[in-house]
Amino acid sequence: DKLELWYAQRLIETLPRLRGENGHCINYRHLIDRLVRKPGAFENYCYKDDLFPTSQFRIAYDILRDTVSIRQANKEYLKILELAAKENESLVNTALRWLIHLEEEISFANVKQVIDSKQQAPEPTDVYVESVDIQGYDSLYETPECVCV
Repeated sequence: DKLELWYAQRLIETLPRLRGENGHCINYRHLIDRLVRKPGAFENYCYKDDLFPTSQFRIAYDILRDTVSIRQANKEYLKILELAAKENESLVNTALRWLIHLEEEISFANVKQVIDSKQQAPEPTDVYVESVDIQGYDSLYETPECVCV
């Protein structure tokens, strides 16, 4: 279930087929050039959530909004998103993850610098969750308040 766009016997784009009402499939690469020219349109864009390819992009945008004006945050974020569209989304995502982890300033210049330096970013942190002692729950069955019927 997909929609294929062909031009001059060449496949241009393949999109998922959406069913039902109000379905949408927004690819930020199709819009980024226009949004960079008019960053004010980004703030009230109705499909804004589709312009965050990964959670790192969303976190970076939220940090930008907390540290600079909304107008400046939109401009910086759109430049970062344009870099992802034209260079490599995966590299930009890794650079954002690294900057967020190191609590460095999120900006287009810093992201570009991390990408250009070709430094190997550390892998995501492994999370260790300690085992839960379930014997404490078993002791609840022995209390008079717990009557099993």
